[in-house]
Amino acid sequence: MNATQPALKRPRSRWTIGLLAAGGLLLVVGANAHLLYVAVTSQPDCVPHARAGDGTAKPERFNVAKSAC
Repeated sequence: MNATQPALKRPRSRWTIGLLAAGGLLLVVGANAHLLYVAVTSQPDCVPHARAGDGTAKPERFNVAKSAC
């Protein structure tokens, strides 16, 4: 070995692997935070449905036990 050359290049590769792992973890945490935000802030519209027991149930309409709309 030459005295001017570094003996090992491990610390640099460890930093690279650590930064890639941290970046991947931040990506997963960010995606989950976004999904949670969308789930909490969105309010889906009511869908047309037939009320239970009124005899208007059709195959293309939803039938629910109790309407929340």
